[in-house]
Amino acid sequence: MPSVPAFAGDLHADDSLGTRAIMEYQYNSICRGGYSIMEMIEKGGVPDAKQYIRFYNLRNYDRINVGKALASVEQASGVNYRDARMEHDDIVGAGYDGAGYGTGATAGQANEDYDRYQQAGSQIADGSKYDTVSSCYMDGGPSIKDIPWSGSEEAEMDAFVSEGKFLIHPPVLTNLLLELYIHTKLLIADDRVVICGSANLNDRSQLGYHDSEIAVVIEDPTTVDSVMGGQPFQASRYAASLRRQLMRKHLGLLPSQDYTKPDANFTPINQDPNVYDWGSAADFLVRDPLSREFANLWNSTASINTEVFAKAFHCVPADNVRNWKQYEDYFQKLFVSPSKKDDERQIPAKYGYGHVVKEEFPGGVQELKEWLDRVRGSLVEMPLRFMEGVDFAKSGLKLNALTDEVYT
Repeated sequence: MPSVPAFAGDLHADDSLGTRAIMEYQYNSICRGGYSIMEMIEKGGVPDAKQYIRFYNLRNYDRINVGKALASVEQASGVNYRDARMEHDDIVGAGYDGAGYGTGATAGQANEDYDRYQQAGSQIADGSKYDTVSSCYMDGGPSIKDIPWSGSEEAEMDAFVSEGKFLIHPPVLTNLLLELYIHTKLLIADDRVVICGSANLNDRSQLGYHDSEIAVVIEDPTTVDSVMGGQPFQASRYAASLRRQLMRKHLGLLPSQDYTKPDANFTPINQDPNVYDWGSAADFLVRDPLSREFANLWNSTASINTEVFAKAFHCVPADNVRNWKQYEDYFQKLFVSPSKKDDERQIPAKYGYGHVVKEEFPGGVQELKEWLDRVRGSLVEMPLRFMEGVDFAKSGLKLNALTDEVYT
C-alpha cells in the first residue's frame, strides 16, 4: 500500500485534510475502530492477527548527481537543468504544458532545450555513470560505500533523497526515482489465480454500479512443480512467476535493470515474452511463501529497511509518531517552514522533503553510507501505530451525502 495516499508533504497542513481522512479510513479498515479486519480476526479467536495478515509499504533512496557534471552540462549546452527537465516532462506527458508551466514539447519532434541539454550531457562522462545509485540495494549491485562522488562531502550528504520526490538525474534526463502511486491492485491467490486491475475489494468497486473500475482474472493452466508450506505443490506458471518476481523486487533479489540494455522483460510483450530464471538461487529463496525461512527473510528485510529510512530521512508516517507533538518534533521542525503561507518573507525549512537529517550522522556522509548499505530492495513495514488514538482527520471533515461516499 502507498505509505501516503497522495504526494509527500506536511500532513498537518490544512490542505492535507483529505489525505489524512483517507489514511484514517485505511487504518479503520486495517487495525482500528473496533471493526477492522485485524480486530475482527482477533475477536474470532486468533491471539495475534499479525501472524496471518501483514501490511507493508515501499520506499527507496537515490543520490542526485548535482556535482561537477551538472554544471558542466549547463555550461556546454547553454540550457538550465530546470528548463530541460520541464521540457522532458512535457515530452513524456508529465503535465507541465497542460498546467501552464511548460514549453509545449512533444514526443517525436525537435525540442530545442531538451535536445541541446541531452547532446551536451552525452559528451560529458564525469559522474554520469552514477546518475542513479539504485543498483546498490539490488541483487549483485555495488556497495554505496564504493560509489565515487566528485563534490564535497557536505554536497553529497545533501544529494541523498528518499521517495516522495520526482527526480530526473542529470546530465542525461532518462533515469527516474519515484515510487509510483499506480492505481492498480493485484491479488495472487495460492500461486494459481491472479486478479489485476483498478477494482478495489470494497462495495464501491464490487457492487457493479458505483465506480467505473475493471480487473482481469488470469488462470494459467500450465503448471510447474513448486512447494507450498513445505509440501510438493502444483502452481500456475504465470501466477507463481509473477509472485516470485515481485517479491524478489521488493527484497532486492533482482539485478538492477540497465535501461540502455533492454532485455525481454523490458521490451513490450508483443516484442518479447517475459522470461523468469526458474531454479536460480534467488528464485529458491521466494519459492515457498509459507516457509519459516521465507518469513524470516521477508520480515527481517522490511524491519532493517524501515529502521534505516527512519533514521536517515525521518519518514512519516512512522510508528514512533503517535500524536501531533511527536509529529512536530520528528518531522515538522525539520521539513516544514515555520513561516505562515501568507508571510511576505518566508523562512526556509531546515531540510527539503525527503532529504537526510544530518544531525543523525555525526560521522558525516561515511556514517550515512554505512547505514544505507544495509538497505535491500524497497520493502518497509507499514506503520500501524502512526497517530494511534488521535483524531487524525474526522473532526475536520464535513461529511454529507456526497463526501461520505467519497471517503467510504
